[in-house]
Amino acid sequence: MSHILVTGGAGFIGGNFILQWLSDPAAEGVVNVDKLTYAGHKQTLASVDGDPRYAFVQADICNRTALDQVFAKFQPRMVVHFAAESHVDRSIHGPATFIQTNLVGTFTLLEATRAYWSGLHADSRAAFRLLHVSTDEVFGSLDPGDPPFTETTPYRPNSPYSASKAGSDHLVHAYHHTYGLPVLTTNCSNGYGPYHFPEKLIPKTITNALEGKPLTLYGDGLNIRDWLYVGDLCGALRAVLARGRIGEAYNVGGGNERTNLQIIHAVCDLLDELRPRPEGSYREQICFVEDRPGHDRRYAVAADKIRSELGWQPEERFESGLRKTVQWFLANQAWVHCVLGEFSGNASQHGA
Repeated sequence: MSHILVTGGAGFIGGNFILQWLSDPAAEGVVNVDKLTYAGHKQTLASVDGDPRYAFVQADICNRTALDQVFAKFQPRMVVHFAAESHVDRSIHGPATFIQTNLVGTFTLLEATRAYWSGLHADSRAAFRLLHVSTDEVFGSLDPGDPPFTETTPYRPNSPYSASKAGSDHLVHAYHHTYGLPVLTTNCSNGYGPYHFPEKLIPKTITNALEGKPLTLYGDGLNIRDWLYVGDLCGALRAVLARGRIGEAYNVGGGNERTNLQIIHAVCDLLDELRPRPEGSYREQICFVEDRPGHDRRYAVAADKIRSELGWQPEERFESGLRKTVQWFLANQAWVHCVLGEFSGNASQHGA
């Protein structure tokens, strides 16, 4: 059976990507390599656990021996690289893990991929692809009147997280330029949707609102992000895999700039409609806290290149995607409690 190799497939975007990929009965197999950190959960992929096209390998992408074994056993025809530490707050308090996973891990994966790819027959070498999934945060922060990021925007990362992702982007580019490795890169805006770990803004707001906890906002709450529904994000990645030009980067954005305060208001309003509480609006739980260090003010992504070259565009409007997301979390509280319970257990084991 032909396979694709997905790293970090038990995380938010990787898990959604695998579920979307395997929803096609004719799709080839997937081998998912995931370390299962606090943000990776096998429960996300429970619906494909019995699918003969799906295989799971628990391994760290920093482990070269494990990666070599996966390549030898499954002989993948392409690699989709999601595995990364991605939470800015965590990178501020513990940057070493981000350097290890995002830089050393990407380097180790590139080395293992290069060794495997070099040994393929000519036709398989020509057809092989490695897609590196990155972030718009590598470009830094925009002022209110600045045009959106394009693929030629200079890199100006401002957090340990974004700096580690910028470094991984440069490594991927270098392996293409130096060794000819057939790579593709995507720099994506903020994704949201089902299976999002409840430390990020939208799922955290939903979870805390339902539990009656404060809905905290950094600073004045007016930091702006561009938002894209995860199903559309995964569709963009598949378009880049299928039709992207080797060595190129593609920005993936939804054209949905919103302040963090607007996001929380929108979530609260949906909860007021779908799960009203006797005490009054969920907006009453909103509170402001001290801003985090180096907080980027605005991200905005121009997706003109992927639209014109590959014919991709998002199907969900922000309002419809957010409604689907809130409805999913309301209907899947068992998943939320399970992953938060796992997180608490892991934290206590490690003395956190």
